[in-house]
Amino acid sequence: MNFQLRWILLLGVVGFCIAILHSAGEKSLWSIQQTLSSKRYVDLTHAFEPGIPRWPGFPDEMRKTIYWYEKRPDTVGAGFFSEVFTHVGQWGTHVDPPAHFIKGLRTVDQIDLKELILPLAVVDVHSESEKNPDYNLTVERLKKWEADHGQIPAGTFVAMRTDWSKRWPDSAKMENKDAKGVAHYPGWSLPALKFLYEERKITASGHETTDTDPGIATTKDDYSLETYILSTNHYQIELLTNLDQVPESGAVVVVSFPKPKGGSGFPARVFAILP
Repeated sequence: MNFQLRWILLLGVVGFCIAILHSAGEKSLWSIQQTLSSKRYVDLTHAFEPGIPRWPGFPDEMRKTIYWYEKRPDTVGAGFFSEVFTHVGQWGTHVDPPAHFIKGLRTVDQIDLKELILPLAVVDVHSESEKNPDYNLTVERLKKWEADHGQIPAGTFVAMRTDWSKRWPDSAKMENKDAKGVAHYPGWSLPALKFLYEERKITASGHETTDTDPGIATTKDDYSLETYILSTNHYQIELLTNLDQVPESGAVVVVSFPKPKGGSGFPARVFAILP
């Protein structure tokens, strides 16, 4: 079943449920929630802690317990458990809002709620990435996806599956540097991103690596692909995981994160609901 048909059927089910509730005079979405709760959920988020893979220019996380259940000399009080977390916004699986790169565009708190529950298209290029760690996703590969699943609908979240997350939490394996210090990990391409954002009108995209751009580019401080995405006033999610457990079409992604005022990024909790 192609992507559009799956999504139309899902919308049809939701619409049917709403119509039944409306005709019955009910103002409740509980029956829809019960339907969704019967589906399989896949967590696309890494748990974060000090020492995890990160962009090399960022400091490590620091975490301090300030309250503990019992009295301790290194805490300020007792009776409950509370910690202070110190980390950059781009930590672990995280959201990059447009303002992360582009001054004046949207910050984390300005991302609309309706952009956080979306149809999910997974482009599986893990075989290509295994053979060539410098692989860039192409328009041709996206069109092959569409030949198999139907045209990518407007408003979709497109995730590139490379299985790079299986290298987590080994930073050296994630960076995959050669003897000259050049990183080798897969990334997007500008034609592919323009096709998705300008022609297919997608809402957001995500990947398993630390960067949008391939390692051979970021080694030279070239972040032009991430700059492009954020300049369109769309957000992206980095360091996704478990995409190998999600079908290429038909699932829904839920993206959530805290709401720091004027925030440049923040750890996110992302999960998929499977059809």
